[in-house]
Amino acid sequence: MTTGVLLIAIPLWFVTIRRRVHNGNHRAIIVGDDHQQMEHIVAESELSLLGYLCPPQAIRQPPIRVPTASETQQRVQAVTDGGPAVTGLTRLGGLSKLDDVLTKQDVDTVVLAFDTVDRGEFFGTLDQCHKHGVHARVHRRYADDVLTASENVETLVDVDLEPWDPQDYLFKRMFDIAFAWVGLVVLAPVILAIAVAVKLDSPGPVFYKQQRTTGFGEMFPVYKFRTMIPEGDSAEPVTDEENDRITRVGSLLRRTHLDEIPQLWAILGGQMSVVGPRAAWTHEEELLQQETDSWRKRWFVTPGLTGLAQINDAKSTEPDAKLRYDIQYIREQSFWFDLKIVIRQIWKVVTDMGTVVLDRPTETTE
Repeated sequence: MTTGVLLIAIPLWFVTIRRRVHNGNHRAIIVGDDHQQMEHIVAESELSLLGYLCPPQAIRQPPIRVPTASETQQRVQAVTDGGPAVTGLTRLGGLSKLDDVLTKQDVDTVVLAFDTVDRGEFFGTLDQCHKHGVHARVHRRYADDVLTASENVETLVDVDLEPWDPQDYLFKRMFDIAFAWVGLVVLAPVILAIAVAVKLDSPGPVFYKQQRTTGFGEMFPVYKFRTMIPEGDSAEPVTDEENDRITRVGSLLRRTHLDEIPQLWAILGGQMSVVGPRAAWTHEEELLQQETDSWRKRWFVTPGLTGLAQINDAKSTEPDAKLRYDIQYIREQSFWFDLKIVIRQIWKVVTDMGTVVLDRPTETTE
């Protein structure tokens, strides 16, 4: 009875303490490397700013003008400390100090002021905010690069770090674990048979490892059954007809989606979910970001084995359509929405397997 009560009470307790009371008295800091943007935030924001974090050398310097005596002294001191000065604020250290500052200063709001939105610093800061339950805001110029909590057009835009409702997320994670375990147990004979077939069909390893992108731009390894003859990778998308390196067994695995089975391990580890945007290859991601605006919004949810884009046959060769489906899923996601997508995907797999089984090569005469 005690175990049963704790299994219910502890998750609810964690959900409760993750929700902060909005009393309007934010304890905020600025984190970034764009000095000019920091100055604008100080001048235009009504937040109670405790200080700022920035690397020793900011990318942008303030406009050239004759500083006052106090500003000159402040900047001289900042150079001694290893970084540029921001008017009226204290430098709290470099970006590596973010974790300590969030804890010791009891910060509840972080304003990001980076010159460029890159995978390491910008989304690394958002990841720390998420782990500490801290609100994050960005300048409106970055609204297309993040998942915003509202459609406001103010100077600072709120970032939606937790698009999932906490209760729905709990059900989703429980479903992910159950789905992955059942899949691995039930498909164990199939996994063994595929491994033997891949090994006999062509020389090389049974599994293919690839770095993919997960939440907040972090990277993790994805394993799939090898479907091609080993060779150098390319980020350019190819089809079955365009690539003669695809093996006979590999072609069958791709048509039936069975090459995706090893990704169930990533679902158990939490790097992936059953439903979500497709986890793109890191090098492919760079190409897609250049072709499609707002691509980074997909980084705010865990990637999935299947998703709304997958069941609608939107591929990486159609990045705009794929992004449209992914954003639609992020906005409408719920546990019941996930179940509908899973049912449609299972039906799609069964249909594709039936097509492969019933498919018979026809002889042609000249």
